[in-house]
Amino acid sequence: MKDFEFLKSLKVLVLYGGWSKEREVSIRSGQKVLNSLKLMGFNAIGLDMQKDYYERIKEISPDVVLIMLHGKPGEDGTIQGALELMGIPYTGSRVLASAIGINKIATKRLLIEQGIPTPDYYYDPFEKNFKTLSKKALEKLGLPLVVKPVDEGSSIGVHIVKDKETLEAVVEEDLKEFGDIYFEKFIEGKSVTVGILGTGKDSFALPILELRPKGREFYDYKAKYTKGLTEFIIPAQIPDGTYKKLEEDSVLTHQLIGCRGFSRVDAVVSNDATGYILEINTIPGMTELSDLPAEAAHMGIDYNTLVLYILSSAFE
Repeated sequence: MKDFEFLKSLKVLVLYGGWSKEREVSIRSGQKVLNSLKLMGFNAIGLDMQKDYYERIKEISPDVVLIMLHGKPGEDGTIQGALELMGIPYTGSRVLASAIGINKIATKRLLIEQGIPTPDYYYDPFEKNFKTLSKKALEKLGLPLVVKPVDEGSSIGVHIVKDKETLEAVVEEDLKEFGDIYFEKFIEGKSVTVGILGTGKDSFALPILELRPKGREFYDYKAKYTKGLTEFIIPAQIPDGTYKKLEEDSVLTHQLIGCRGFSRVDAVVSNDATGYILEINTIPGMTELSDLPAEAAHMGIDYNTLVLYILSSAFE
């Protein structure tokens, strides 16, 4: 077990909220983490990130910032860069890893370069005609396929599409709302996620969690954040060989992106028992329904200790 004693004297600012589409989840994560720190006796303050965040953080003058922001500008390197300029230590991944991690195309390209299995995809950032884009994606990937925004989290804007007519409607909708989208080959199988703790060679995988949504087509926003809509299976019920390989690939993904302290790798295990990495989350949720705390608990790491792992990442 790590020694966390040196953290006790620090003035901790928990930064949450912001203005992304994941604002409400970020508030839930941040407030739960803040309560945990206070219960452990920390001098901890919470701040709902608004446009005046720079001045507010300067006024508070914390020793360390624990970032619990999901989406932009909290998970894409923006707040990390601001804290670098202020000279304040902060938790989680640094600027470059954050920017890569939130961009699913950049992540995929690194995965492919390293030979890590990831579903085939189609991406054309210059084509904005929804009919042309739909036709090209269909020719490349066939049906069914998945339409996703390039840099959103919590399954926002994600659609599994099974027919051409629906495809065009979904692409038109997502282009208008997000601007930058891509297409991914749909892999039939089990949805799983792998929490990672540590930095560099000290990184390790938490038990793999299998996600079984109830009454939902996939593990979408509603399934993630509504109590009772998803069954957690820990450890995931997948073959031993696949389990071990997925653990290794997930840790390698964390290291490859350059993540620091903690992350969560989302994947799918196909019906032929192949594990495909979908994406990485550099600031995974810490709500009462979130995956990372559930995986940590199965390993014997309670919520408060997990918070200490995250806080210590500011100094790794």
